[in-house]
Amino acid sequence: MNRRKMTILIADDETVIVKLLRASLQYNGFSTIAVTDGAQALQTIEKKLPDLVILDIKMPTMDGFEVCGRLREWSQVPIIMLSGQSDEKDKVKCLELGADDYITKPFGVNELMARIKAVLRRTQAVDSIPTQASFASGDLQINFIDRKVLKGTDEVKLTPKEYNLLKELVLNAGKVLTHKQLLKEVWGAEYDGEREYLHVFIGRLRAKLEPNPKSPSRIVTVPGVGYKLEASA
Repeated sequence: MNRRKMTILIADDETVIVKLLRASLQYNGFSTIAVTDGAQALQTIEKKLPDLVILDIKMPTMDGFEVCGRLREWSQVPIIMLSGQSDEKDKVKCLELGADDYITKPFGVNELMARIKAVLRRTQAVDSIPTQASFASGDLQINFIDRKVLKGTDEVKLTPKEYNLLKELVLNAGKVLTHKQLLKEVWGAEYDGEREYLHVFIGRLRAKLEPNPKSPSRIVTVPGVGYKLEASA
């Protein structure tokens, strides 16, 4: 049986970039769809349901920030953002909006393909159920079988990346996990230098799970090393 080709949607109004991306992706076995503005990107994603979206920040009608934010209201499709600026604020904003990765133009094709494959590998992999079926600490409860997270009696909605990061911390509760360990387990070995990713997603978890996010007692920082989950918090 032939394996289904994965489809990647490219949203960028630069013709040269689109041609480069389409040629590289098709050479690597992907199907592609290309659009040139943000509104068209949203409409096409809803109709075609691609496996991954490559989204430029600066586009007509609707910029990449707005497209990413609106997509995350209803879809968990993997998103890789492209930008002609190396501004760290843009990178953090993309991650906070729910993007999976951020690449600055100009970029190497090999780097981009490695990032795409890493994101797809993480999102397409079958999520194994831990040996323990559940976890409880204070008002935090997690059922690993159905991936349900409760804070008190309220269900907490987490993105797949947030859930995987929390799971890694929970399964190692009380242990210090280094930045490199967490990046490797949750994002992949290709991301071992991307500490901004951890900073953003730890902040999102704290906002959803901590009694006081500004003074975290559950997910604590170990300065210069990494993070740990205090099981008794």
